[in-house]
Amino acid sequence: MRVAERPYTLLSCGISLDGYLDDGTGERLLLSNEQDLERVDGARACCDAILVGAATVRNDNPRLVVRSEAHRAERIARGAVPSPLKVAVSGSGDLDPHGAFFADDGTEKLVYCASAVAEAAQARLGRRATVVPGGDPVDVGWLSADLATRGVGSLMVEGGGEILTQFLVADLVDELQLVIAPVFVGDSRACRFVGDGAFPWNRERRARLAETRQIGDVVLLRYALSERFRDAPDA
Repeated sequence: MRVAERPYTLLSCGISLDGYLDDGTGERLLLSNEQDLERVDGARACCDAILVGAATVRNDNPRLVVRSEAHRAERIARGAVPSPLKVAVSGSGDLDPHGAFFADDGTEKLVYCASAVAEAAQARLGRRATVVPGGDPVDVGWLSADLATRGVGSLMVEGGGEILTQFLVADLVDELQLVIAPVFVGDSRACRFVGDGAFPWNRERRARLAETRQIGDVVLLRYALSERFRDAPDA
């Protein structure tokens, strides 16, 4: 069911030419180049929150902070904290409190997990994050609406494949920023961009391509996925 009040939601990810997010080796496959990573950093700086799934937290060990001092200064100048709120979604709540995501970096962290394990997850993470019971399993529609009540007006979803699929299938996305890297993975064991699902965009409802941009050796495709799409290009 479509949630009426929710953040403006941007999905951002990089994929191989054959549609994979990684290569299945267990090591992070860097698909973006430095120029594109700078673009993503600018997009992060414009958002109120960044969201990833538990697999991304475990496998990539991301910090999920704004890297550029200039972007951080811009956020401070407009009264915001240097980096957006960090949000993780975990059905089990089994996350390492010593991972980079939970570093003491002055950024607030929220973990949405299955309601049945929320108390145990909070005990595990302690003061490093606030655990929010999100249903059994976690309902991304409710999660999105809950973020809005917490003052999140814009949300950037960065993966992984399961989370991207859930947000897209639930029709909770306004904009897709998809970067295509000039490599093939060729391994069906690897994680694809999305899994199976009844996606709202299909042969009867095609997504609108709003922008294409070459960034070094990768290509950025921006798709408008709702009437709330913001035509102004990102930073």
